[in-house]
Amino acid sequence: MSKRHKISLSEEELIAALRNREKIAAEALYDMYSASLFGVISRIVIDIETAEDILQDTFVKIWNSFSSYSPDKGRLFTWMVNIARNLAIDKLRSRDFKNQGKNQDIENTVNVIDEQRNTVYKPELMGLKDLVETLKPEQKSILDLVYFKGYTHVEAADELGVPLGTIKTRLRMAIVQLRKYFN
Repeated sequence: MSKRHKISLSEEELIAALRNREKIAAEALYDMYSASLFGVISRIVIDIETAEDILQDTFVKIWNSFSSYSPDKGRLFTWMVNIARNLAIDKLRSRDFKNQGKNQDIENTVNVIDEQRNTVYKPELMGLKDLVETLKPEQKSILDLVYFKGYTHVEAADELGVPLGTIKTRLRMAIVQLRKYFN
């Protein structure tokens, strides 16, 4: 199977080919604009599969409604970006999409987000561990238990042998102290 080379046309050539509904127009449209339009869509709709579906819908809509495009009103790319953006926003607002999100298991959602964003929670990479080191020892130990080890406030109180109210007060003071670094 041979790999075809990407097609690139000037905006005027592409517009003419789209008006004439030529096959080369569809290929050039995809080759020239798919990455940019996918970027716009994926900033709105995080799910990759949904974003890919919207990209396909975008090209279909561009092809089918090209007669409504007018060069007098703006560039072709701007018109296409608006179509992609509107389709992505419509998808987010749709009842099916909202219900789909509600039905996902929360653990699965966190894992999916981490995979899609290619992120891992590593506070040491954010410099947060270094900032925590500047806190008073009693604040640092509570923050370490609650935020880095996942203890509840009650569990932290039991672990440290301190009243729950004291845990909450020290935790609040630690957060206030840390906020000073981010303002």
